[in-house]
Amino acid sequence: MGIIGLVVLIAFLASLSILSRTCVPWFLKLMISLSLQTNELYQLASVAFCLLVAWCSDKLGLSLELGSFAAGVMISTTDLAQHTLEQVEPIRNFFAALFLASIGMLIHVHFLWNHIDILLASVILVIIIKTTVVTTVVKGFGYNNKTSILAGMSLAQIGEFAFILLSRASNLHLVEGKLYLLLLGTTALSLVTTPLLFKLIPSIVHLGVLLRWFSPDSAVEMGFKGDNLRSESGKQRVTLLPISTLEESHDS
Repeated sequence: MGIIGLVVLIAFLASLSILSRTCVPWFLKLMISLSLQTNELYQLASVAFCLLVAWCSDKLGLSLELGSFAAGVMISTTDLAQHTLEQVEPIRNFFAALFLASIGMLIHVHFLWNHIDILLASVILVIIIKTTVVTTVVKGFGYNNKTSILAGMSLAQIGEFAFILLSRASNLHLVEGKLYLLLLGTTALSLVTTPLLFKLIPSIVHLGVLLRWFSPDSAVEMGFKGDNLRSESGKQRVTLLPISTLEESHDS
């Protein structure tokens, strides 16, 4: 069954790859030509296309999430990706609100409060591990220490896609109820701590400069460069001013 599922997945992705290069651009251009006066037809066609791909994925034994993701990738490979994003943005915001609201209703506040020690330990562990892993990977690509650490802190949270994976795992009975609630709480709390991590970035940079882990702040260097450019442009205006007055006096 596993081999059959893998074959179905490969065939499904191959078919979508072919369609994204042939039929999808033609379909989107046709919808644009038919919706010159109003954009509702293009919006409905885009959403219907995504729902159709998700439905096909589900009927083939794959997940709805995979089909939805594949539909988005297919549209993003066309020249009309930005136009489609602008047209479906209100619908996307509506579904995003429903998604976050449904996740909020799944979180059991009383249960998480009774296990607040495990929850906080999990969030701290996730932040430390993800920061370390991302910093190491970015450093491996040849970036300096400051860029590596800032990238690690920026990606320390768990992404929203984890909610979809947890929901799928819970439906397949791969995750128990208590563990599912703890993982939901850990994911949500890690997203909440993201603005706090961003506020700590200047302090981390300042500490790194003091400990000589980082080079001087590039923003300060850019500030000095901007002041020099402004002073040079001011000097040029001062030198151009008498020349223009001389030319005016000569003409008079």
